[in-house]
Amino acid sequence: MRKLILFMHTSLDGFVAGPNGEMDWINADDDMFDYAGKQTDEADTALYGRVTYDMMNTYWPTAGEQPNASKHDKQHSAWYNSVLKVVISKTMKGSNIDNTQIISDHIPEEIKKLKQQPGKNIVIFGSPSASYPLTQNNLIDEYWLFVNPVLLGKGIPLFKNINDKKDLLLIESKIFSSGVVMLQYGK
Repeated sequence: MRKLILFMHTSLDGFVAGPNGEMDWINADDDMFDYAGKQTDEADTALYGRVTYDMMNTYWPTAGEQPNASKHDKQHSAWYNSVLKVVISKTMKGSNIDNTQIISDHIPEEIKKLKQQPGKNIVIFGSPSASYPLTQNNLIDEYWLFVNPVLLGKGIPLFKNINDKKDLLLIESKIFSSGVVMLQYGK
């Protein structure tokens, strides 16, 4: 079965964005992109909530073609354009977009079906509102949390409405020169 892996930046006090969705506090550098890129190479499906999908889809399709494109821009743009995008969205229901599948109803059941299909891993970048039901239904196999050295005080929480205790196992940790600590947890 394919793994579903969540990549999420978080503040030290457990927020993934500020109260208005601000993410200007996130620290990312080439070392982090290279490290995370090894995992995206093992994935052929990207899962998003609608808001994150809209943000990603306005940038990544052409990011690698820009004159000032970084190595990461070129690599991630090529990856983004080649993988299946799955979007959890009620508002996009019925949309027909190339290389994109929309899931609007029966989300846990549809994600279980997706995980059972042949292929590489599935990664979810950000998308807190999409990750909440996946966490609640125990569908995320690994959490890659990039803990940024900042306290936000308020904002969008990393986890929400967790009904039952979920024991996780620390698989790996890495400290980046920016002060960001990556914690990789599995079930």
